[in-house]
Amino acid sequence: MVPEEPCQCADCQRFYKEHDRFVRESPTLREQQELNWAALQSFRTLAGRVLEDIQKQYGLKLNEDQTEKNSEISSDELHQALNDLETVNAHLFSIEVLMEKIFDIKVPDKVEEKFKELAGELAPDPLNPDRLRLNRLLHQTPDLPDKN
Repeated sequence: MVPEEPCQCADCQRFYKEHDRFVRESPTLREQQELNWAALQSFRTLAGRVLEDIQKQYGLKLNEDQTEKNSEISSDELHQALNDLETVNAHLFSIEVLMEKIFDIKVPDKVEEKFKELAGELAPDPLNPDRLRLNRLLHQTPDLPDKN
């Protein structure tokens, strides 16, 4: 079976770059736990604050039955956005509960070393000269024109 080629769109390329950076910069179980916890908490903080601010900003206008002409966003769009944000926050809370279970897991130093070893294989330094040469061979770049 031939492996599927990774997507080359800008969004996927940005994802692959971030994925590899996270693996490289946090190559142990403990560091991955902390990284994911921080990402989850920042997402919850920001989503919760946006929800609160929208409720404060538009809540009075909705209660005062102002016309949609005076609002930057329609009432239906606003209600949908608020419902969606409440759903996002509920899901993030559920994920937080699951993440707490992950923090209960501790592994021996030898296993942490295996994490580091495999992180180097999964996400090698993109500025490594060998990696740059390999990337040029595998993917056409402007500095290495096609010989055909």
